[in-house]
Amino acid sequence: MMTTDNEMVYLRRCIELAVEALEAGDAPFGSVLVDGDGTILCEDRNRANTVDATYHPEIAVAKWAAQNMTPEARAKAVVYTSGEHCAMCSAAHAWAGLGRIVYISSSKQLGKWMDEMGVSSTSPIHSLSIQEVAPNVPVEGPIAGLDEEIRALQQRSFQKNK
Repeated sequence: MMTTDNEMVYLRRCIELAVEALEAGDAPFGSVLVDGDGTILCEDRNRANTVDATYHPEIAVAKWAAQNMTPEARAKAVVYTSGEHCAMCSAAHAWAGLGRIVYISSSKQLGKWMDEMGVSSTSPIHSLSIQEVAPNVPVEGPIAGLDEEIRALQQRSFQKNK
């Protein structure tokens, strides 16, 4: 499935949320939950440094969906996000029964950028693609062009944390 012009609005909002996260001292990640009719229902940003290590925006929107949406509505919903879900977030997405994921940059890209910038990973888990964790979730990404904006945010984050 190709990303539409309407979806670019949601993806741009993910970037705005990632900027907010970075400015607040968190890693630059943001996510938006959109229902089957295109209405934004929930959005959040990374708060892994300012709240707790498990406060990823993808989990926040999955929890919100599980508590506030019917199973049918969750299956029609789409999560737009600045970066591909980690294994923890992929599992939460699948357990919540959410539909499609559209991510701007992939975990593989993030790893490559970290290598290029000489940053070692502090992740306590192995990086897995969404499909490896939740094989039945439809996924689209990375999004060419926007991924370079995320790369720049990640670079700013790495430089802050040196």
